[in-house]
Amino acid sequence: MEQLDEQEIRRRLSAAANHALRSLTILPEVDSTNRYLLKENDLGADGVHGCLAETQTAGRGRRGRPWISPAGANLYLSLLRTYASVPKCVEGLSLVAGIAVARALKSLDVRAVALKWPNDIQIGGKKLGGILIETSGASVGPWRVVTGVGINIDMPGDGSTSIDQPWTDLARHGAHPGRNRLAARVLGELIMAADQLAESGLETFMGEWEQLDALRGHEVALHGPGGVRRGTARGVDSNGALLVEIGGQCERIVCADVSLRLLT
Repeated sequence: MEQLDEQEIRRRLSAAANHALRSLTILPEVDSTNRYLLKENDLGADGVHGCLAETQTAGRGRRGRPWISPAGANLYLSLLRTYASVPKCVEGLSLVAGIAVARALKSLDVRAVALKWPNDIQIGGKKLGGILIETSGASVGPWRVVTGVGINIDMPGDGSTSIDQPWTDLARHGAHPGRNRLAARVLGELIMAADQLAESGLETFMGEWEQLDALRGHEVALHGPGGVRRGTARGVDSNGALLVEIGGQCERIVCADVSLRLLT
């Protein structure tokens, strides 16, 4: 097991990313890296603050699902950024984070990465990782945004019994980037992508999203308060909402509305 090391991670970051990353906390164990950053009040509003952990005792995915976090096996990482007010394109934050992770994996020669709206990282239709965006604050500001990323690196077989969907890890695809090297690439790409979003908006990511989109043109099932509906995914709109054609009409779906499954 390669233990996480702050100096090794920072050594691999660009000068710009190192400057932006005001603090990087590495914990042997934590309930959730997202929760740790959200409850820390002494980090300050400037720059970006990161947290990594060797294991999580209460890791979380979207819609409150547990995130399986065996010790030393995977990457559990969160970044906190504070905004003066609610950032533009809030619905697109998860998409941009997914693109950043895909960029990091591509730079490490991990191929065939795809993104399943709104927050899954996939290889071959199986879940490699996920993203959880959590926020706190009022619309008048300041507004804290935490981006959590979990990536399966070398998942032990007996640690996956409670995962409710097909999954994979980097080791199963012959990729062994090292946890510190992977952490540095993901941190750097997340920082740069957030800057790009703030400067240029979500539209600058649309071309990459279309190339990575695992749903476009496929039949999907939308599980929501009104039951299950089926339709065909037609990409995302300019704000990051999913477009689904149902009964000949294209509907706009936001991530809080539904749980989504790919059918074909």
